[in-house]
Amino acid sequence: MILLFFLFSLHSFSQRKYAKEFNFLNDNDLYISTYQDRYYTDGAFLTYRYLSKKQFENIEKRTYEIQIGHHMYTPFKSVVETVEEHDRPFAGYLYGSFGVNLFYKKEDILKTSIQIGTIGSYALGEELQDFIHKMYGFKKATGWDYQIKNAFALNLKADYIKKITKDDVFDTNWINTIRLGSVYTDFSTGLYGRIGFKPLESIINSIAFNGNLNNQNTRFNNNSEVFLYFKPMIHYVVYDATIEGSFLTSDNPVTFDVKPFKFTSEFGIRFSYNRFNLGYTVHFHTKKLKNDRVPQENFYGTIQFSYQFN
Repeated sequence: MILLFFLFSLHSFSQRKYAKEFNFLNDNDLYISTYQDRYYTDGAFLTYRYLSKKQFENIEKRTYEIQIGHHMYTPFKSVVETVEEHDRPFAGYLYGSFGVNLFYKKEDILKTSIQIGTIGSYALGEELQDFIHKMYGFKKATGWDYQIKNAFALNLKADYIKKITKDDVFDTNWINTIRLGSVYTDFSTGLYGRIGFKPLESIINSIAFNGNLNNQNTRFNNNSEVFLYFKPMIHYVVYDATIEGSFLTSDNPVTFDVKPFKFTSEFGIRFSYNRFNLGYTVHFHTKKLKNDRVPQENFYGTIQFSYQFN
């Protein structure tokens, strides 16, 4: 009886339509290790998404998003006393962004966004790391005096996703990303695959790509989802100001050259129920910069939580 009630409730909730969403996502190596605290050590992102009420030919949905984001980078440990110990720069990147996402009826997705912010001490990386370390009882970070210098940040980003194959429990999708700007310039391509514990939603109505917002004009509901996913990507990196320093400044105390090619992969679980969706992901990436002391690979984890409403 309890199982029947749960399944009935799941079906009932799946008929609902929610057109707005708050999302919090946090990257941190603490989510995979209690002792690792290095390189891309934290990312925090608070996002508000909402669905346009307008209808467009060939477009199932148009959504908009406003985000406040922060990236934080350190050397192999956050307690380094001298310049010689740094195997990558301390760096922070703080920005606000606005994005437009188009979900086409033919099951293609185009996402575009603009980010405006700052790198350097104005990004408050040192202050945020001190707060995190106090919260967990870790040692105070040292070495931020040698961080990347302050510079204005302007970045553009575009993603294109195209369905390749799909059945009820497994699909593959081609994903491409380009970033251009004063912080990151790179190109990437790869696959996003889902393995469903229940029939998969269309990619234009899935939490996989933040497409699960609906109103009376859409043909979808906010259905429940449970799936594992994997995402291998190849990247060509032209420029990374958190490693090289901004081209708008000079005489940064610690910089390195970037490695032009890197490989990343993600493996995680995503699920949604009623107004909520959650996820946990493990990330892997190969070496990002030219320094013999930096290991050939690194890992970190991600947790995320969303609440939907009208």
